[in-house]
Amino acid sequence: MKVLIAMDSMKGCMSSIACGNAIAAGLKLASPESSAIVRPIADGGEGTVEALVTGFNGTFQEITVMGPNCTPVQARYGIIQTEDPKLHTLLPTAVIEISAAAGIALLDEAELDAMETTTYGVGEMIIDAIQEGCRNFIIGLGGSATNDGGIGMLQALGASFYDKDGTSLSQATEDDDEDQSKDFILRGRDLELISSINIDSMYPKLSECTFHVACDVNNPLYGPKGATLVFGPQKGAFDTDLDALEEGMKNYAEVASACLSSNVSVENLVDPGFPGCGAAGGLGFAFLYFLHGKLEHGIDIIMRETKLEDYIKHADLVITGEGRLDTQTLMGKAPLGVATLAKKYGIPVIAFAGSIDPNIEANDIPNIDAYFPILRKEITLEEAMRPETTSINLTHTSYQVFRLWLCKKK
Repeated sequence: MKVLIAMDSMKGCMSSIACGNAIAAGLKLASPESSAIVRPIADGGEGTVEALVTGFNGTFQEITVMGPNCTPVQARYGIIQTEDPKLHTLLPTAVIEISAAAGIALLDEAELDAMETTTYGVGEMIIDAIQEGCRNFIIGLGGSATNDGGIGMLQALGASFYDKDGTSLSQATEDDDEDQSKDFILRGRDLELISSINIDSMYPKLSECTFHVACDVNNPLYGPKGATLVFGPQKGAFDTDLDALEEGMKNYAEVASACLSSNVSVENLVDPGFPGCGAAGGLGFAFLYFLHGKLEHGIDIIMRETKLEDYIKHADLVITGEGRLDTQTLMGKAPLGVATLAKKYGIPVIAFAGSIDPNIEANDIPNIDAYFPILRKEITLEEAMRPETTSINLTHTSYQVFRLWLCKKK
């Protein structure tokens, strides 16, 4: 029997590959003659860098960049080798989670302020990856603390922004010290001041780059379902700040449209209502129109880049899962994507989870034939989240499931 195992990570506990290996150990106990193929999987959110770097034997890069509140942070991204579908050669591909430089987890609750946060560090990560030889990018947009429409990132990449008087919003003078220079880093508050944008001086090698952007929300840039009004409050924006940011986004889109109309073909003109533009506080908009990125469901990008279909179609059984199966799973998370792909070939799918939402019924998750929680006794959350505990639970649960599966096959 050949089993394909593609588990999402158990967030804060075990990586995708570690989970898969623990399940494979259970299979070997139940059926030593069976084979297990463990493949990395993620949905573009937390754990994507670790999953792909580990699964592809890639490397981690750690650099110091500007954090969301304009103080330095240590940010990590990955470099893996992926195949160029046209040239059939390996390409160095950068895997970046924008939360490493602009994430909400980098700030205390008291520090959250969507008017004052920036995506500048994301641009610094992209430049570093280009200098490391990467021209292909996988970008995960989840978990941002920002609502700047991506202007901080674009500034770091060399774009210039001007107010109505033609004064640069984004350039410190030689007389400014380091602390004063931070005042010129663009953030949410600057959106309504932008009157013109110049992209002629953007980092030249950007034109050689391809950006695959994991974007699992359909929010437009502005409006009732836009970046500011939907996500702004969780990033510290309320009342007058929300109004200012919303008007700023509208202004930014209008100015960007005028800027881009002379630089791109007519069919690529700005449509701020395009689904996904509002992701990560408007970063989706910046990637789509300024960097010509392609916004896709995260799981679709990861499955394609890891060539998961080539492994699934030869399997007798597929195992997937994540830390918790719940309503979020139904919205395009990794297990659902894996299961849907498996059913393309009529392959049975079993899911494992650390816990399962009691409101999820047996047939609620499409294409998953059965799912199993891995806890074997009542324990504290802290104990359940220990990697050694999770590993043991995964192995023992998979052992019992495979014993039953093999019994059924006899």
